[in-house]
Amino acid sequence: MAVSEFFFAKELIIYSKSDINCLNLAVKNISFASETRQHVMAKNYFNRYIWLIDLIQRSGHISFEDISRAWRRSTYNEYGEDLSERTFFNHKKAINDTFGIEIKCDRSLGYYISNDDDVQTDALKNWMLQSLSLNNIMNEGSDLRDRIICEDVPSSQKWLPEIMGAMRDGKKLEMTYQSFWRTEANTYPVAPYCLKLFKQRWYMLAKSDAYNQPRIYSLDRIKHLCQTKENYSLPKGFDPKDTFRKLFGVILDNGPVEKVVIRVSDDQVKYYKTLPLHHSQEEGETGEGYTEFSYRLVPTYDFTRELLSKGETIEVMSPLWLRREIAKELRRSARMYDDIDEE
Repeated sequence: MAVSEFFFAKELIIYSKSDINCLNLAVKNISFASETRQHVMAKNYFNRYIWLIDLIQRSGHISFEDISRAWRRSTYNEYGEDLSERTFFNHKKAINDTFGIEIKCDRSLGYYISNDDDVQTDALKNWMLQSLSLNNIMNEGSDLRDRIICEDVPSSQKWLPEIMGAMRDGKKLEMTYQSFWRTEANTYPVAPYCLKLFKQRWYMLAKSDAYNQPRIYSLDRIKHLCQTKENYSLPKGFDPKDTFRKLFGVILDNGPVEKVVIRVSDDQVKYYKTLPLHHSQEEGETGEGYTEFSYRLVPTYDFTRELLSKGETIEVMSPLWLRREIAKELRRSARMYDDIDEE
């Protein structure tokens, strides 16, 4: 114990003889300060890990010298310290333990993420890393916050921890839900199966005792939610990805999978190539002014709405019943504007 620490402790002991409450308060303050420092340090290290992952991913391959040079410019380097090799290797190990991301070294090219393909194909891990990376980028560019516009996700994300906790514990939830189609909210127990983010809304696939099959619930329509003591088990062989693999969005439909072919105008083709409508998208025939894309899925209502939103930039080629349905919807929409004179 250092001399100053000894006298500090001695003063506390002496003081405690006259007022034990002061000692308890002092100990609590010291403990709280220690926990706060540990929390801040943990957060700082976590941000460092995300920063390092993002840097290596964007670079493909990068030398330790370039990593160190980038670290000197980073806003997360609060004290302007150099990145030692020991610290780098500790970070590398922590990243592997925390995220399952392996950083290896090619002597001629530098450091790289050896299992990057696995990370890219893991939708949840990839989404999480992208979100964390974006958060880091926003923090580093805090002076540009007013010039960066992000889409709002109106869903009640406050329910996510409660739902995830119930899924982890295998407990049912008591939910008060207000459907768009009902005038009153209803309260009932549900067994949460999985969560899905689709078009800026969070959805929960859950099983209620009132229905034979699980149903979709939008989190922004939940009024109240709490975990119960009642256990539940997922159906044997349940796979969330398989549940939605043949669907476009969140409308559950056990209908047959069909091949849907659309013809896209040339000025829109690149949009479809860079952001496919569905994971089954395949490029097909090309002609003068168009390219065809095909999909294997259940043509649900939300998929039909998506096609209609594309307007005249696409033409549904098959199946015939869907082509007719789209044509009927377009004619119905056009009739709403029959009273407008063309210029």
